[in-house]
Amino acid sequence: MLLILCITVISSCQAAPSGYSGVFDGSAGRWVDLTHSFAESTIYWPTDTAGFQLQELAFGQTEGGWFYASYQLASAEHGGTHLDAPIHFADGGLMNDEIPLSGLIGPAAVVDVSEKVDPDYLVSIEDLTTWEAVNGDIQDGAILLIRTGWSDRWDDRTAYLGTNMTGEEAVAQLHFPGISEELAQWLVDERGIVALGIDTPSIDYGQSSDFRAHVILYRENISGFENITNLDLLPVTGSFVVALPMKIKGGSGGPLRIVAFVPAELGS
Repeated sequence: MLLILCITVISSCQAAPSGYSGVFDGSAGRWVDLTHSFAESTIYWPTDTAGFQLQELAFGQTEGGWFYASYQLASAEHGGTHLDAPIHFADGGLMNDEIPLSGLIGPAAVVDVSEKVDPDYLVSIEDLTTWEAVNGDIQDGAILLIRTGWSDRWDDRTAYLGTNMTGEEAVAQLHFPGISEELAQWLVDERGIVALGIDTPSIDYGQSSDFRAHVILYRENISGFENITNLDLLPVTGSFVVALPMKIKGGSGGPLRIVAFVPAELGS
């Protein structure tokens, strides 16, 4: 009996890699990058005026005869495509490095409201229940992705933020969609999502003055992914998100590389 068990375990271990190979060689589906590149033009919250900085330290042929390139970078946590760790708006919430992988990886539910948004649109409970009437309830452990279409404006800072101003006075001039306080509470009370991503600068809409969506979700240790893109390339259900931020000990967020795997049976 022990011999049979050992053979079974060994066979399973040997077979596992081939079972996953299709995910990584492209034969079982495709990967979609949901991340904006970081560059001098990357959009930050108006009060983070330093932006993204990449300083060249070395670039070219060395005296030893080989090519060598090296840079140093500087960035606020909350700019470009980034993670909001729960501690960002919740005293005692998880810090960046404390978020388990189960809070960053999971099946995606993509809710598209792009046909109805305006610069001050609040994604509502009705938007979600209408989506669920067609696609079924959002499953526990899911990562909810809200597509507003705002990422199409990424190359135009004024169109994306609603203003080109910077500093504290700019905050009152922000205009972009976000989720409503009521929806945030409904998600906490009625659904078991582990994270929420959106293709705008914030999960709260631009004119928010109390950031209630942040507070409600983050105090339940539901993380946020902001300034994501390419949600139009995902099916409404069936894809799988991997969202891995720079792991900053004690951080309230950080730059994020977020991707999604779309199985081949869901189409190209």
